[in-house]
Amino acid sequence: MRAEDILVPTPSGVCCKAAGFHIDPTRPVEKALITHGHSDHARAGHGAVLATQETLDIMRLRYGEGFAGKTQAVAYGETLDLDGVRVSFHPAGHVLGSAQIRVERGGMRVVASGDYKDVPDPTCVPFELVPCDVFITEATFGLPVFRHHDAGVEIAKLLRSVELFPERAHLVGAYSLGKAQRVIALLRAAGYGKTIYLHGAMEKITRYYQSRGIDLGDVELVRGAKKSELAGTVTICPPSAMTDLWSRRFPDPVTAFASGWMRVRARARQGGITLPLVISDHADWDGLTATIAATGCSEVWVTHGQEEALVHWSRAKGLKARPLDIVGYGDEEEEASDEAQT
Repeated sequence: MRAEDILVPTPSGVCCKAAGFHIDPTRPVEKALITHGHSDHARAGHGAVLATQETLDIMRLRYGEGFAGKTQAVAYGETLDLDGVRVSFHPAGHVLGSAQIRVERGGMRVVASGDYKDVPDPTCVPFELVPCDVFITEATFGLPVFRHHDAGVEIAKLLRSVELFPERAHLVGAYSLGKAQRVIALLRAAGYGKTIYLHGAMEKITRYYQSRGIDLGDVELVRGAKKSELAGTVTICPPSAMTDLWSRRFPDPVTAFASGWMRVRARARQGGITLPLVISDHADWDGLTATIAATGCSEVWVTHGQEEALVHWSRAKGLKARPLDIVGYGDEEEEASDEAQT
């Protein structure tokens, strides 16, 4: 059996015709299996959505109760039989509730990674390596230049800056789902015990993380705080908020941005970022290539990012490889920009 007998790339995303479902479809479909809650993967309007409980909860927070006709929560490791196709969800280590989706039929095993990272994150279940015949991998940072720094070292840079400039506020741009909570947890792990302030766009998701047992310490909305009270503090906000009128409430703010894209210094300069923090919730080049090799797959499908370089690497290693060229997946920056307006 070929992989294409199980899953087929379509304009709406990868589709399993035998069982009538799509994985992370880019437009409304009858049945969607969703890897995680970022809006480029999790859209409203499907007839049915199958996902982890956390992903369903996050979609509900973002889109409202009626975001899908019906829903079904799937636990990690649980196997479903969908019209003769075996499906299971496995931790992806990307954000809370994120999952890789394993699809098996006739002895052929295909794993769709969704977004993933292979480094520790105190706010979500670690990435699980899932052996397969075909691996559908993301490639957000699929170029050799992208080798992310140790997140703890980046947080230490932030804390040194806070110590050096006690009269200034520090604004840390971060995506509202996953990155914001990870930065807070990393600050706590580094010994930072003071109140951490939040932009209003961060509140719902952050409170949800806390309700799921993620210890983030004392976090408060910055709304209502006096300018003088914000000297020496850290506030987490959407990246676009740092250049908005909203930022004028802070005393001489130092602008930081926690993102894998901060590896490109020109991008930091263009964004007016004073303190770039290379902290990513996606696998870097070494993580992508190591994961592909470790799955034991003989074929790789590459989507969502820098596809060609990873296809070339895979072919050089003797693997069959192809880019999927599915339009609609991207970084979470647009999502963060939209939420900054709330």
